[in-house]
Amino acid sequence: MMRLTMFRADMSATDRVVPPSGHTANLTVLTSAAMAFLAVFALALSLASGRLADRWSEALARSATIRISAPPEQIEAQTKAVLDALSTTPGVESYRALDDAEMKKLLDPWFGPDLPVDSLPLPKLVELTETAQGMDTEGLRLRLAAEAPGAVLDDHTRWRRPLVAAAGRLRFLGWLSMILIGGAMAGMITLAAQAALAANGQVIRTLRLVGARDAFIAQAFVRRFTLRGLTGAAAGTVVAMIAIALLPATDEAGGFLTGLGFTGWGWLWPLFIPPLAALVAFGATRHAAFRMLKEVR
Repeated sequence: MMRLTMFRADMSATDRVVPPSGHTANLTVLTSAAMAFLAVFALALSLASGRLADRWSEALARSATIRISAPPEQIEAQTKAVLDALSTTPGVESYRALDDAEMKKLLDPWFGPDLPVDSLPLPKLVELTETAQGMDTEGLRLRLAAEAPGAVLDDHTRWRRPLVAAAGRLRFLGWLSMILIGGAMAGMITLAAQAALAANGQVIRTLRLVGARDAFIAQAFVRRFTLRGLTGAAAGTVVAMIAIALLPATDEAGGFLTGLGFTGWGWLWPLFIPPLAALVAFGATRHAAFRMLKEVR
């Protein structure tokens, strides 16, 4: 009980060194809230980019398309030759030729719903799905060249790699943004701490005259600014989580921005931002305090 009383008394004494309000307090709280708000969105961007890369990779990894471009009188024969070749190709799990309605649906986003598919010389498309073991792509290409000269195999590699790479870059930019946000927060809190120390220069000199050590004085600033950073970051995190929860859900078109957010246990990740903000405030204030105390004589 004696130790607890002494600890509370020590906290009360050191807290009087730092003004409980003022522009430095408001600056620290507002900066922490703004940085935490941005950090939550950067975290959501990183996680959404990761999900997007996984979804694109999974959707395209085991799929392929065969395009049959031939004179109208040869389309049916070459389509049958392609289907016969796929039926005896190891590694092919399923396959089917797309009908005119499906072709029209594929072209709707580019040409609109009024495209006269029947009157256009469109190529025939055959979609196939590989097994987990995969198929011999080069062998199938050679076989199609011999049995159906107008058939071209596309295993989506040229589409999958750039898309996955783009999603990976977005994820990297998200994490980089979080690092930059943390650095900006540390810089602003450092400036606020330095301003508070400079404003309390006379108080610091008086405390030294009565025997207070620099560690005792710095402790007051470190604790006060750490709590301010934690409070502001918690408020910013809550507001950002509410804003993300109000975003539209992922639509059927798979829009990326509508999929920005957290899913399942991912909602726990933003809860780590306030403690991290408090650690940043602790380190920045401690560094600024001891450096300024060396200059105040």
